[in-house]
Amino acid sequence: MRFNKQQWSWIFYDWANSGYGIIVTTAVLPVYFKAVAQGNGVSAANSTAYWGYANSFGTLLVSILAPVLGALADYPGYKKRMLNIFALVGVLMTFGLSVVPTSQWSWLLGVYILSIIGYSGGNLFYDSFLTDVADNREMDKVSSYGYGFGYLGGVLAFVLFLVLQLTSGFGMLSSFGVARWSFVLAAVWWIIFYIPLIRNVKQVYSVKADSHPITSSFKRVFETLKHIRKYKEVAWFLVAYFFYIDGVDTIFTMATSIGMDMGITTTTLMIVLLVVQLVAFPFSILYGWLANRTSTRTGILVGIVLYLGICLYALKLNTATDFWILAVLVGTSQGGIQALSRSYFGRLIPKESGSEFFGFYNILGKFSAVLGPVLVGIVTQITGKSTIGAASLSILFLIGLVIFSYLPKLARSKASE
Repeated sequence: MRFNKQQWSWIFYDWANSGYGIIVTTAVLPVYFKAVAQGNGVSAANSTAYWGYANSFGTLLVSILAPVLGALADYPGYKKRMLNIFALVGVLMTFGLSVVPTSQWSWLLGVYILSIIGYSGGNLFYDSFLTDVADNREMDKVSSYGYGFGYLGGVLAFVLFLVLQLTSGFGMLSSFGVARWSFVLAAVWWIIFYIPLIRNVKQVYSVKADSHPITSSFKRVFETLKHIRKYKEVAWFLVAYFFYIDGVDTIFTMATSIGMDMGITTTTLMIVLLVVQLVAFPFSILYGWLANRTSTRTGILVGIVLYLGICLYALKLNTATDFWILAVLVGTSQGGIQALSRSYFGRLIPKESGSEFFGFYNILGKFSAVLGPVLVGIVTQITGKSTIGAASLSILFLIGLVIFSYLPKLARSKASE
């Protein structure tokens, strides 16, 4: 299958904001913030707590508003406008991280919260554009390439950061200077590769124009919730998605802690993170190929079953080699299951209200990140072993698997179009 200009432009937005995901959210800013905060007299415990509060607040705010924001984006011409607004906020605030004085740790946290809002809100509208750039036959492959190229873009951006890190900015930068320039890199990376989407991607589906779109958006969301029986296949998919994607996200976010418990060094963990991204690139695309050869449902089921195996494999983690194997296994399925979930959902929903429904998808994806870490924490405290805590996530995948296995009876025709 060959992609047209609009589809490639959509795919490269995932590449564009991948620098933010790996540099700002994952690798650099968490360490930089703790150093800045502790340098200003904030204790290690408090700096960790403030970092957690910032992440939760920014994500929670966008998640709560997501259905209404999505409903607003469904009006003619609004989807691109909303994406531009949130992406611009994300880019500017990412750049802003580089200019906040190191004496102002609270300002640094505030700018980060605004960048989360821009990043998360932009992803909502980006996801909903999938229904505009691809028909039902194309969605699996286009969505999979989006995730695949997102991982590849993240790897390349991260490599550029590592060059700065290992050379101390070619001998011209302190460690703080390297961190600040990495934020500039993430912002520039984002805006450059966002330009194709701005130029080439158009909103195809929309609801009828309204003279009071904001008020009407709230009404439409309440009407959707009121008549949820009309969308029972969508509702059941979201329930299944809530459970299995919680497991997916938790494994990724808790992997570093588990690795540190096993005595794996920070440098090695950084390399592991890079390798996972590299593995995820081809395997995300492979999942799209599998879905086209079989079905989207089959691809998602394969991903859930593989994650069940990953959870059980966690029980035998003893050495660094075991951890490497676990990380590679995660890389083989992480992007694929997310990509096919997005395209499966895109088939189920009414396309003219796609952004509104992707708003609910966004909520479930974000709120799911609560249950898994709590489950891992409780089991780890009871058993004293984080590996058993990781294995307990198999419960979430089993629940998701059982619910998802019934979906073809509800939406056989839509899911196979």
